[in-house]
Amino acid sequence: METMILATKNPGKTREVKEIFPELTILTMGDAGLDPEIIENGTTFEENALIKARTVHQALGENPEGYAVIADDSGIEIDYLGKMPGVYSARYLGEDTPYSYKNQVILDKLKDAKGQERTARYVAAIAVVLADGTEFVLRDTVEGEIAYSPAGEGGFGYDPIFYVPSYGKNMAELTPDEKNAISHRGKALRRMRQCLIDGKCW
Repeated sequence: METMILATKNPGKTREVKEIFPELTILTMGDAGLDPEIIENGTTFEENALIKARTVHQALGENPEGYAVIADDSGIEIDYLGKMPGVYSARYLGEDTPYSYKNQVILDKLKDAKGQERTARYVAAIAVVLADGTEFVLRDTVEGEIAYSPAGEGGFGYDPIFYVPSYGKNMAELTPDEKNAISHRGKALRRMRQCLIDGKCW
């Protein structure tokens, strides 16, 4: 396996995958000339990641190049909100709604929450479908809190309001290397890399 197609149009996710799989050629769906309709109707992160990977794998047809497909589904679970928005993180308050607005709505909802009431976690599920149809899926998380105000210019999504106690910073304030070292997606991608390249799946 030398090439994987990443089932996303998100440039932030594309950059992270390329950083963690430097020995592979990572193509976006656009690079591969694919734009299938992906209906994310799963009830878990794992189900949605597999839906994405399977849909793009099927769109490849006979796949003479032997491309594998990798996909992720990720989001934020906020305990004060009953683990919402969860699998609906990307579609929360509308798929095209700016994250600056989404983040402010969350901060407003947690205005009376203090200390441990603000606990939250990022969750990422990574799914891979190999050329022969073999499937792998796994998840990882990073624990944190919802900050009292946004901070940082890096990252994307909910990163400006996700506080990482071990760094004393919000996720958007971390460098790319710092974020990859502890992020839900970074941890899950490294585990998937070991599974695919080193044969150590757990």
